[in-house]
Amino acid sequence: MLHLSFHPLSSRFSFLPSKFPVTPSASHLPLFKPISLPPPHPLLLSSPCRRRLPPLPAADLSVLQSVTEASAVLAAIIVVHESGHFLAASLLRIRISKFAIGFGPPLARFFSSSGIEFSLRSFPLGGYVAFPDADDPEFPDSGVAPDDPDLLRNRPLPHRFLVVSAGVVANLVFAYLVLFSQCLSFGAAARQPLPGVLIPEVRPLSAAAVAGILPGDVILDAPSVYGLVDLIKSSPGKSIPLQISRKTLPNPFIVNVVPDTDSDGTGRIGVQLSPNFRVTRVRPANIFEAIRFSGVEFVALSATILEGLKETFLNFSQTAGKVAGPVAIIATGAEVARSSSDGLFQFAAVINLNLAVINLLPLPALDGGTLALLLVEAARGGQKLPRELEQRIMSSGVLVVLMLGLILIVRDTLNLDFVKEML
Repeated sequence: MLHLSFHPLSSRFSFLPSKFPVTPSASHLPLFKPISLPPPHPLLLSSPCRRRLPPLPAADLSVLQSVTEASAVLAAIIVVHESGHFLAASLLRIRISKFAIGFGPPLARFFSSSGIEFSLRSFPLGGYVAFPDADDPEFPDSGVAPDDPDLLRNRPLPHRFLVVSAGVVANLVFAYLVLFSQCLSFGAAARQPLPGVLIPEVRPLSAAAVAGILPGDVILDAPSVYGLVDLIKSSPGKSIPLQISRKTLPNPFIVNVVPDTDSDGTGRIGVQLSPNFRVTRVRPANIFEAIRFSGVEFVALSATILEGLKETFLNFSQTAGKVAGPVAIIATGAEVARSSSDGLFQFAAVINLNLAVINLLPLPALDGGTLALLLVEAARGGQKLPRELEQRIMSSGVLVVLMLGLILIVRDTLNLDFVKEML
């Protein structure tokens, strides 16, 4: 995201993705579900004297490696996003003051020959690129005139629009390159449809759980995901017979489910639904086929994320628990990294696309909020909004995003299994 001044309250956060949807076009991975990490080695908790510590078990080293890989993927995605803003501003010869990964007090920083501060900061909630602004308390000491044509706020509307949108463009390009690399390394994903509708998740104490439905079951007589959803919604309090296939049983069986009545009067049974398919990998015959396969996968994943975002907003009370911060994202990425290198490519592509889509939302503190203000300015014939109004809008958004980010970090950390064992 952009940070248009030195003052913390005028930051525009590059906040992390809100939700990874488990939907039709992606393999069902338990993303944003914290993994089970082992407790720290007892000798690492306190070491009153210098002693040779025994080597960590192989399992601990694999966990450390997978967490490192997931953290590196997440950091790379944030760097890519902010580099998009930075590169666009540099090409347009717009003055830049800071490039930061994270927020809060700096852990490490250095200055380039042109005076730009590059820093790694304490709170891993995203990052920002900062531009000198005449309203900053530090601006008088910068030696830059308020009417300098190279200040971002003094540039024409198209230049500002390009700089603000460049972070999203960078994430989209990077997501495609990740999928292209995956296609060359492992082949393109080919989905073979299977009969029925898959149930990846069942909520405890829900109507489905009471009826005996388990995660991994397949509803054989469901016409489609949307057809089954319509049937359940239109049948609150009525018994619905479902033909279930379970891997541990040789033959299908019938389960009668009585949907609960939701607050809007429709039925619900407390399950997550997904098309049933098998994923195989097909090696591209040449570079052009790899480009085409990667494009198809890019469009499919983008549609999945948009559908998941729509589901989040339309059913926020039911999906709010799936909103995840950086801790849960890293935990999920670590689990994916331990399962397969192929999955880590998919994880990186999905998080890239998710970050791009989220940042396009017209909300204060996101790129989309800044773009919305620029569109308002364009609609007013190039007349800018009052500076005080713009600052109030963005400052309120920053506070909300910061509070949400801290809440998610605390919640996701407490939900990690090894933290639960220590409490």
